[in-house]
Amino acid sequence: MSFIKASTPISLSIRSTLRATPRPLLLSARPISSTPVSRMVVSPFLYEARKTSRSAWAKDPIVKYEELKPITQQPTDDILIVDVREPDEVALGSIPSAVNLPLSRLKDALDKGFNPGDFQKEFAFSKPTYDQNIIFFCRSGKRSANAAELAGEKGYGNVRNYVGSWLDWSKREGEDKDD
Repeated sequence: MSFIKASTPISLSIRSTLRATPRPLLLSARPISSTPVSRMVVSPFLYEARKTSRSAWAKDPIVKYEELKPITQQPTDDILIVDVREPDEVALGSIPSAVNLPLSRLKDALDKGFNPGDFQKEFAFSKPTYDQNIIFFCRSGKRSANAAELAGEKGYGNVRNYVGSWLDWSKREGEDKDD
């Protein structure tokens, strides 16, 4: 039996014949998955949040008193005003037509897995839809900013924050009553 050295021309032709068989190329720059790179995300929540787009209404994330006041005077189902303070704080006063969803419960309540019927029972209003316009407020605007961010992460794209929140509202409403 004779052996052919690897460096001989015959072995090169055998190697090239063997390589002619199609094999998948594995390049480090290409994903192993068939999912395009632009759709690969770490979390399904982040993917949902990325695919939601802000409406023209939500382009400016800040709501001011002058914009909020008329909304409270003629409430509609199009805009949901959410007070994220705890119930004991809300008992001291709230913005007209606002509903209460405490920040401590917001993350779980807006989760996809939270049953809308259970949401209705616990909070006494319907669970917001992903495309619904939502304005968050609290006492001073800090918790409501956190609420708007959390809602965005959960896929709610049309959220805004009343920065002045309850302190601004109660001050301005007190001034209006003196006139």
